[in-house]
Amino acid sequence: MGIGIPHYSSKDVGSVIDILFDHVITVCSHAELSFPVFPGKTQVTHANFDDPPKLAKSSKSEEEALSYFRRVKDEIRIFIETLPLK
Repeated sequence: MGIGIPHYSSKDVGSVIDILFDHVITVCSHAELSFPVFPGKTQVTHANFDDPPKLAKSSKSEEEALSYFRRVKDEIRIFIETLPLK
């Protein structure tokens, strides 16, 4: 997609719990179920996407596995594009 992210990594939510976020978006059912309460007036939105690594485990080929990642990537892109700008 042309987005350079080599210097980024996922973080445990505990490492950012003290940050006062305006809005947090969770993207899987696990996050929705185990989501901690953020301080302040953080608005939380949940968007449930399939877990590509979980789906890929049963793949019969690398191409089939990649298709799960591509589908979810496209679904997330569409979701982000529909978010209202403030």
